[in-house]
Amino acid sequence: MLGFEQENLGSAPKKKTSRNRVMSPTLQAKVLMQDAWPIRRFGKLENIFFHAVRFISPRVTKQFTPRRARSIWEGTARRIDSDEMDALRAAIIEEAHREQQELRARLAALDKKVAAFSESVAGRSVAGAGE
Repeated sequence: MLGFEQENLGSAPKKKTSRNRVMSPTLQAKVLMQDAWPIRRFGKLENIFFHAVRFISPRVTKQFTPRRARSIWEGTARRIDSDEMDALRAAIIEEAHREQQELRARLAALDKKVAAFSESVAGRSVAGAGE
């Protein structure tokens, strides 16, 4: 019968994409920058911009200024170049390595404290048992 076929004769149906999963490059760069240079570590934004410029400048072809760093930090940059995005990803990796080293040093210090405490407790129990 004509007109009762179930096949679609028009264009292929569009894929449904959720807006929640799509992140603009500007927003992604903002998140990367805020994760790479956390304010709790640097104290104030001027320090963050100084370190960001020092890290990113040698990795990009265009001049990277503190003003550019601020616009990325605030999410007001109009565009993000691919070399800037690559530099931000490298900064995330560097921050992860630095944080990992800090955690390892902290764990080593805690291990020493626990070992010293265990020795003192064991020494007291041995001394108390001999009486």
